[in-house]
Amino acid sequence: MAETILRLEGIRRELELSRDVRQTIIPNLSLDIFAGEFVAITGPSGSGKSTLLYIMGGLDKPTFGTVWLDGQEITGVDETEMTIIRNQKIGFIYQFHFLLPEFSSLDNVMMPMLIRRRYAKKEIRERAMKLLDMVGLDNKYSNKPNQLSGGQQQRVAIARALANEPKVLLGDEPTGNLDSRSANNVYELFARLNREIGQTIIVVTHDEEFANRAGRRIHLVDGKIESDSRNGKAVSA
Repeated sequence: MAETILRLEGIRRELELSRDVRQTIIPNLSLDIFAGEFVAITGPSGSGKSTLLYIMGGLDKPTFGTVWLDGQEITGVDETEMTIIRNQKIGFIYQFHFLLPEFSSLDNVMMPMLIRRRYAKKEIRERAMKLLDMVGLDNKYSNKPNQLSGGQQQRVAIARALANEPKVLLGDEPTGNLDSRSANNVYELFARLNREIGQTIIVVTHDEEFANRAGRRIHLVDGKIESDSRNGKAVSA
């Protein structure tokens, strides 16, 4: 079995609605994600899918419980350190691409690497070009977001998320704003990244076809794991 890349133990997430009223989003959840998995998280609206994803990525903290990413506990780190961890180890893709409108595709993909300063400027540019090539946008380096289709914008966002070679790629409804053809292209890209470079991918989705094509599917109801299966077979505890 591959190494555990993400571990959640006894996760509980509550929202304080008022001084005396608290709403429980996730009551008590434990989960292991292994390196190289392609996981779809599904469930009805309000089931806690996005909350769980944000806890995995350090964008939200559990009320109780512990999260480990790549062997490091991240629940106790401050926001400054968490920002560094996210930049180095986590790639995020959202329903809306959040590309910087005044910058080209190439500049958008370069941005996380410029922040990290791991490579020289020339290497950053070359790596950004290779990433755009990988997602099929080798002829769109200079295009700004408003010169791209929705599917192309999302592929730029995927290339940007891969810029710093993240341990985990997290997607929150990444095909939610796309037509069926563009959504299928995004799925195929995820599948190829998972297959060819072993990228760990975790995606929250309402898209049944997308979810059923992932290697593992976790279904949430009321913040609890109702089912957890790989290729249609239940995952053993």
